[in-house]
Amino acid sequence: MALFQGKIGKWSALAGLAVIVVAVGIYAYVHAAFPETRCEAKHLTDESKMAGDCYACHLKTTPKIAQDWYEGKHGMLLVKCFVCHGQPDGKGATKFAVDPDPDTVCRKCHDPAVNRMEAKFGLRPQCNDCHPYHQNSIHHEAFQKTMSKQTVN
Repeated sequence: MALFQGKIGKWSALAGLAVIVVAVGIYAYVHAAFPETRCEAKHLTDESKMAGDCYACHLKTTPKIAQDWYEGKHGMLLVKCFVCHGQPDGKGATKFAVDPDPDTVCRKCHDPAVNRMEAKFGLRPQCNDCHPYHQNSIHHEAFQKTMSKQTVN
C-alpha cells in the first residue's frame, strides 16, 4: 500500500483519518442540531439562484403568490424576489421584509410613475390599490375600467 510508505507512517495516516471522521461527525451534529446553519437552508444568499429557489419553495407553501409572480410582469422579466423583499440573511441594500413598504420598494424602479400619479391625482393611492403585488400586469382591474371608459365615450 503506497499510502503507508515513506515518511508518513501507518499510525499517522490512521490518526489523520480519525481526525477527518471526528470532524465530519461534529459537522453533522452541528447541522442537525441547528438546521438554520445547513447549506440547504430555506433561504439562499446566492443572487443568481434566489428567484428560482424562492419560486420552487413558495410554489409549495404559497402557491397562489408564487404563480401570480411567475405569470406577472416581474416574473416574466425575472425580477428576482430579493429586489423587493431583500435578502433573508440581511445582506444587501434592501432590508428583508415579507411585506415591504411600497413607498420604498416600488419607488426604487417606478419613481417616475409614482410622481406622475401624484401630479395627476394629488393624493396618490397606494400602489397595491391598482397593481396587486405579484400579479403586476397591465391586465388588472384599473386598466380594464380605464379601457372600458375609453370605448364607451
